[in-house]
Amino acid sequence: MTEAVELANLTVRFGDFTAVENANLRIQAGEFFSFLGPSGCGKTTILRTISGFIDPTEGAVRIGGQDMRGVGANQRPTALIFQSLALFPMMSVADNVGYGLRVRGVAKALRDRKVDELLNVVALGDQGGKQVDELSGGQRQRVAIARALAVEPQVLLLDEPLSALDLKLRQHMRNELRAIQRRVGITFIYITHDQGEALTMSDRIAVMNQGRIEQVGDGRTVYDAPDTGFVASFVGETNAIPGRITATADGEAALETPLGVLRGRNPQTLPVGTAAQLYVRPEMLLPDPTTPENRLSATVEDHAYEGNLTHLACRAAGLRLTVLLGARDRRAPPASGASIALGFAAGDARVLPVA
Repeated sequence: MTEAVELANLTVRFGDFTAVENANLRIQAGEFFSFLGPSGCGKTTILRTISGFIDPTEGAVRIGGQDMRGVGANQRPTALIFQSLALFPMMSVADNVGYGLRVRGVAKALRDRKVDELLNVVALGDQGGKQVDELSGGQRQRVAIARALAVEPQVLLLDEPLSALDLKLRQHMRNELRAIQRRVGITFIYITHDQGEALTMSDRIAVMNQGRIEQVGDGRTVYDAPDTGFVASFVGETNAIPGRITATADGEAALETPLGVLRGRNPQTLPVGTAAQLYVRPEMLLPDPTTPENRLSATVEDHAYEGNLTHLACRAAGLRLTVLLGARDRRAPPASGASIALGFAAGDARVLPVA
C-alpha cells in the first residue's frame, strides 16, 4: 500500500517567523519526491508537518485524501528516518529492524520472518546477528530503512539521511536508496540541500527558498529550464549576466548588458524595459564558438582540472564567468591572462527577473 500526499495552502509559523508559506503540492503515490533547498528554507518543517510532529498554522496535509489535522504522529501512515538514524546500539541488527513490530505486539515467528524479508530487501540478509557498531555507515543507513519499512508505512520520510557520509558512500547510497524505493514501491519524500542527490534520485523535485516553493519539476526540467533566478543559481552552477530588455520576439529577449547585446529564451514573456538577468550554464558557454549569436571576448584568470572536467575562470567587462570543458576536449586550457572568444546559443540561455 502507498498513498499520495497533498499540501493544501500549507503555512507554518513560529511566532513572527514564517517557516513555510502557502505551499500547494501533490506528491503522487509511489513517487520518489525531493524537497531541495538551502538550510533554513523550510523543507524540514514541511517534512515534520507531514509526519505529525508539527501542526500547520494554516492549510492542511492530506495523506490518501484524508486530512491529517488532529492525527498524531504515531497514528499516521508514515515513517521518518532522521539524519542521525537513531539506531539502538545495544541491539542486534535484526532486533533494530524488528523493534517496531515487537512494540506493536507482532508474534515472534511472524516478526522474525518479516525481519528476514526486509534484511534481504536492503541487501543485509546475512548481517542480522551483528551489532550496529560492527556495520559500515552505508549498512547502518540500510538498517534504518529496513526498520522504517517494517511497520509498513504508506509514506517514508527521509530527513537528509546521507549528509554524514563521505562523498563516495553518498554516491553509492543514492543508487541504493533509489533501488530500494523501486523494489518496495511506496512513496518516498526526501529532504536534501545537495542538488546532486535530488537530481540523481528523484522523480520530481520541489526547490524551496525562504519558506516558498519556487519550482516543481523533474530533474532535467529544473536544471535546464529554471523558472526563477534562485533556481537557476542554486541548482547547478550558472553565469548570471545583468541587463535590461531592449527587444522581444519569438519567445526570446534581447538584453543590453555590460558584454553587449545578448539574447536568450524569455519564458516569463518579460516586456521591453525590464531589468533582468541572463543565465547561461558553464557547459553551454563555449570557447571558439561557431554560432554567430551571443559572441564575446574574455580573459582567462585561472583554470582548475578535476579529471573529467576543467573549469576556466574568466573575466569580461568586470564580470566573472565560468566555462566548463569536458574530458573529450583534448586541447590544453588557455594560460592565465590569455584572451579567449566565447559564445552560446540563445536557446541555451534564459532571461529571468532580477532575483
